[in-house]
Amino acid sequence: MESKTARNAEIGERISGKSSHPDERTVRDWLGPEAFEHWRELRSWIDEFYPNVFTPDWIYGGKKRGWALRYKESRAFCSLLPAYRQLSVLVVLGRAEREKFEDRRYFWRPPLVKLYDDSQTYHDGKWLTIPVLSADDRNEVTDLMSMKRPTLSRSQGL
Repeated sequence: MESKTARNAEIGERISGKSSHPDERTVRDWLGPEAFEHWRELRSWIDEFYPNVFTPDWIYGGKKRGWALRYKESRAFCSLLPAYRQLSVLVVLGRAEREKFEDRRYFWRPPLVKLYDDSQTYHDGKWLTIPVLSADDRNEVTDLMSMKRPTLSRSQGL
């Protein structure tokens, strides 16, 4: 059952209660069944293809940005951004990753290329916040993450 807060939330609104990071049930209720399935699949994919590499940690970005589940070793890999009925993934592409992206520009689907082109480049790279609305989106995000850091497992995909 949804809480009163969830019933009043708008699509895309982030989990912003500062007292403690959300648990799995809160994330599931907030995302809804479809987005939570993407959440679960992405987390499983990271665990399978990067075994024992990352220890995900919750980071709080303030009331506006809310909570994010960050995967990081020595540098950031990605952050899963649970929002009301919507999941996005933040991937920062540094110089080397931007060159790889450009080399494969026509491999990517047009919405991702537009997002990439429209994103500002900062000193540490391009910050891409990619909405995951379908299995195709999810597969493209995992391809992007594999480009950023090669997987440790032989097989690829979800």
